[in-house]
Amino acid sequence: MNNSIIKYYYGDYGDKEAPTGGGAVKTSTDEWPLWEIFIRSKQGLDHKHVGSLHAVDAQMAIENARDVYTRRQEGVSIWVVESKHIHASNPDEAESFYEPANDKVYRHPTFYDLPEEIKHM
Repeated sequence: MNNSIIKYYYGDYGDKEAPTGGGAVKTSTDEWPLWEIFIRSKQGLDHKHVGSLHAVDAQMAIENARDVYTRRQEGVSIWVVESKHIHASNPDEAESFYEPANDKVYRHPTFYDLPEEIKHM
């Protein structure tokens, strides 16, 4: 007779099937995926990266992000993205990566004369 106790935590199995074999559930946050959190502070503004947190799934990440990053009702929208899905350019290669755009002068409006009425450009 198997007397093992299995602990289930929020989000562990949601719509997934429970594990077989009576194994223990991993509970360390080191084993939970890392999520990047983006908050939109007011309607019409863009989302800004505010931090990261570990969570079992996206729903738990959204709820934890709400509790951690919008305690004073600063946010109107939360995006969570699992960190492994973010790909970025290498800052050490920035010169060669962005250099090809420098030979296309038509992309740089430095030779246009702007009217005096246009102050913000």
